[in-house]
Amino acid sequence: MAEERESPDAARYGNPSFVWRSGQERRLDFIERYTPLKGRLVLDLGCGIGEYVRAFTRRGATAFGCDIVQDRLVTAHERDEENAGGYMLASGAELPFPDGSLEVIILNEVIEHVEDDRAQMEEIARVLAPGGYCILYAPNRLYPFETHGIYVGNRYIFGNIPFINWLPKRLRDKLVPHARVYEHGDWKRLIRGLPLRIVAHTYVYPGFDNIESRSRRLAGFLRRVCYWAENNPLRRFGLSHLVVIQPDPLRHSR
Repeated sequence: MAEERESPDAARYGNPSFVWRSGQERRLDFIERYTPLKGRLVLDLGCGIGEYVRAFTRRGATAFGCDIVQDRLVTAHERDEENAGGYMLASGAELPFPDGSLEVIILNEVIEHVEDDRAQMEEIARVLAPGGYCILYAPNRLYPFETHGIYVGNRYIFGNIPFINWLPKRLRDKLVPHARVYEHGDWKRLIRGLPLRIVAHTYVYPGFDNIESRSRRLAGFLRRVCYWAENNPLRRFGLSHLVVIQPDPLRHSR
């Protein structure tokens, strides 16, 4: 483990995708298993420097991105001059979109960082169009490594640190006050009473792109094992929840 040398934003808001690699492409393919992106109005909520926004555009979507870290949006503008107007400084709890206007909303490892995750889901319920999709990736408490680093006193230590998420919740949250972690039943709790319903819930393992840069053979082995695990009960130990949510037509009709 090494002390984090980057901006404090890396701890508070997480690191965005800085480059597009196979792990990101795989997550994008998962999204399109549930909804095609071509011709859809898509919001990447917590877009960072816009890697996913540009990927959604390549797949034919009209894509927007919002974030609360201005420096990241500046970089997104610089990298995406053709869609520079598609990036906005906005909180996920106060989205600058009309009611029922967005066909797809993506939160890729974002909801664990928002100030109030219940308020976030209320806002998603407001702006999501009938028949639309909200697709979330979020940290899984059963995954053996904490990927957001920890605080020991005032010192932030960055890295994939083992077994932190398996500690009692009070101790885990003291070490990782800057990022939530979710259990299987938390998603039903988060949308209880809202006009939303969960239509799919599974788990995904890492893409191992960093390992591939050092050893293609090791990365290939880890991918074979972990992607096999995604298709059996061992999926519950995956890196991230993959949760697909839609408006509940019964509640919307009342």
